[in-house]
Amino acid sequence: MTASGKIVSGVRTFAADVTEGFLEITHNSFALIGLAVAFIIIALTARPDLRQAGEERLMGWLQARQVEMLGMPIEPEASERATAANPKDLPKEQAAVAFWLSKKYRVAPEPLSVLVAEAYEIGTRAKIDPTLILAIMAIESSFNPFAESAVGAQGLMQVMTRVHTDKYQSFGGHFAAFDPVSNLRVGVKVLQECIARAGSVEGGLRYYVGAANMPDDGGYAAKVMAEHFRLRQVANGRAIPFTPPSLSTQAPAQSIPAAAPPAAPRATADKVALLSGL
Repeated sequence: MTASGKIVSGVRTFAADVTEGFLEITHNSFALIGLAVAFIIIALTARPDLRQAGEERLMGWLQARQVEMLGMPIEPEASERATAANPKDLPKEQAAVAFWLSKKYRVAPEPLSVLVAEAYEIGTRAKIDPTLILAIMAIESSFNPFAESAVGAQGLMQVMTRVHTDKYQSFGGHFAAFDPVSNLRVGVKVLQECIARAGSVEGGLRYYVGAANMPDDGGYAAKVMAEHFRLRQVANGRAIPFTPPSLSTQAPAQSIPAAAPPAAPRATADKVALLSGL
């Protein structure tokens, strides 16, 4: 064999040895990785607490990375806190009422759908027409769940929270006044007591607004009953025109100063004293 042949043969042998060694090392590395993965899986199966801790750390890291990218906290469950539903899922009558109120009071139909459904459910139990309940919310707050009058009436139905604190205990305390559904339920309870005390819906509305012992309720009962009548027509499938109210958080009967003279024929100034006796 010539010298050049020996060199070529030596190079081939060297390359074959290197290739074989590389494959063996790689095979052993993959084997080690496989064993490590197997041991990890066995450990996580035997120790669920380790698996949970690992998942939490991984999720925390992923969320931290997402917060860095978006520049805001990540709350996947936030939508569950929203008081909202698809109005198309409501019965036909309730959907018609929800869409009509949405257009008139410039409120999204999704949160209104929850209130309409709740009004129908609680109205059935309390034997109060649900459209009357919705009419009171419309006149009292224009469906603003954070509304507050000059004398402290709060929420959708403008309940005097400090007077009816006991009624909010079942909902976790007085801050529930600003939860739309809780406020609605407490307001209906107050309304039910007012109607029972007066013996009629119109008389109950006078008690509700605090004008039972006054010669004039400032037109409150008439406004509620007029809206109630319109909503009944909408519920029955009638196309009822409307004029959107001004963008105010208070109904006219709620917007008088707290220092108004007691003798004035306006209802809200005496609401605290009259409803405290319920």
